[in-house]
Amino acid sequence: MTNAYDIILRPIITEQSMGEIENKKYVFEVAKSAGKPEIKKAIEEIFGVKVQKVNTLNMIGKEKRMGAHPKGRRKNWKKAMIQLKPDSKSIEFFEGMI
Repeated sequence: MTNAYDIILRPIITEQSMGEIENKKYVFEVAKSAGKPEIKKAIEEIFGVKVQKVNTLNMIGKEKRMGAHPKGRRKNWKKAMIQLKPDSKSIEFFEGMI
């Protein structure tokens, strides 16, 4: 059994994701093995909110140079976009960032 904090790894803080906070949309990096129902349950458990919709996206790691010849790659990761219900409270973690 995985913990909710093992599923939700970190929030994604970008200009685009901060612009969607007023629409109650939040973006998180999640575990690659997590499914939409698990992500929804973890967000509701951690923040005490009501989730309406979860969209996920597998992000491919960028290719990077490692010196002169060999090429390396950043790790692949999974992103989840969370839409809260209109009657739900907002997530307080993001309140001071707008």
